[in-house]
Amino acid sequence: MTETSKTRKDTRSANNSSGNGARQNERQNARQEKESEPEAQQDREQAAAPMEVLREARLQLAELTGMQAESVSAFERTQDGWHLEIEVLELTRVPDTMSLLATYAVDLDPQGMLTGYRRVRRYERGRADAQRPGGR
Repeated sequence: MTETSKTRKDTRSANNSSGNGARQNERQNARQEKESEPEAQQDREQAAAPMEVLREARLQLAELTGMQAESVSAFERTQDGWHLEIEVLELTRVPDTMSLLATYAVDLDPQGMLTGYRRVRRYERGRADAQRPGGR
């Protein structure tokens, strides 16, 4: 090995080890900052994004019920996670306006995992619901 190639190799080793040390310091600083944040802030950062929650809730409900989730008609973040109302096609009929739909109230944890659901109403697609003000 020539003197020049040995010097290059030593220089690369020194650069790599100093780069690794800097990365380790950055990781350690980041960990310390996270540990010093309030617990509520960490929960918000770990919570799923709204669009992810909507998609996942529809998929999870469809998998559990075996029925097609058509749309989300209500959506809100709660202290315990998320609350949604999802419209589900329960029975297909001809004509389509006679198909039976149902509204399911769905609760999810902050990460978007389904924790419970229940059917809150059932109706024909072609009928308006005069008993529920505001469309809810």
